[in-house]
Amino acid sequence: MTPAVDPDALLDSRPSVSAALAAGADALRAAGVDAATVDAEWLLASVLRMPRGALRVEPGRTLEPTEAGRYVARLRRRMNREPLQHVLGTAPFRHITLRVAPDALVPRPETELLAEWALELLPPTLTSPLVIDLGTGTGCIACAIAWERPGAKVVALEASSRAAAIARDNVAALGLSGHVTVEVSDLFATLGSIRADLVVSNPPYLPTALIPTLSPEVSRHDPWIAMDGGPDGLSVIRRIVADAPARLVSGGAVVLETGGDAQVREVLTLMQAAGFTERCTRRDLAGVERFVAGRRP
Repeated sequence: MTPAVDPDALLDSRPSVSAALAAGADALRAAGVDAATVDAEWLLASVLRMPRGALRVEPGRTLEPTEAGRYVARLRRRMNREPLQHVLGTAPFRHITLRVAPDALVPRPETELLAEWALELLPPTLTSPLVIDLGTGTGCIACAIAWERPGAKVVALEASSRAAAIARDNVAALGLSGHVTVEVSDLFATLGSIRADLVVSNPPYLPTALIPTLSPEVSRHDPWIAMDGGPDGLSVIRRIVADAPARLVSGGAVVLETGGDAQVREVLTLMQAAGFTERCTRRDLAGVERFVAGRRP
């Protein structure tokens, strides 16, 4: 087992940028953090309020005591396996930056592909398409769609009132309040008779028993409500697929993120039973078949 590394040695030593990065990476690596060097760079850049790449320009710069203190505090949080994005307070997602907090799932790079496919599924002839984003979390998908398709209107639904508050903050911060509406809702429950051109969702899809076996960043810090898909991971997805046809206009599409591979095949079967046509899948960044889409005839 890797021996513990104490970053407190940085507090009284007036370290240079390069020395602080080396010590920080060692401490994170000892704590089991995979991308230790990269995470140390992000943490120090956030303290010094400079782009991460700029650290290489001034490797000999000396940290002030207050800067070293903030850096060590952030290292400690990351050593406790708190997600890097929580420590930084923000996460990038496609062309936007979002505020993140423990009450909502940290946006993943894979989900950027879901947002990309959702945008592709919106017919370019529609000047004001209506999109429903189920389980919006931080609002990442809803905000990305509204940012990249300015004419779109997005109704972002979220079961957690605390996550919905984070999404509303992101909508306002990005100047998208005229395009995205965030509502607290158990899936489609609050929608009334609204029908959309597209339903998109990154729903809870992990089997309950799997969650405790995942990395501490996920099992200890991501909200279970955003991950737990029931015994087989499909409890929420079944509801979405069954209810989506009634929420879509003719020719409207639904696109979902799933647990991948075998689960994708089960979701395709569910979509077929629900009457969806043009059913197809896409792979994620690791080559896993993860995303599923279909159209209402």
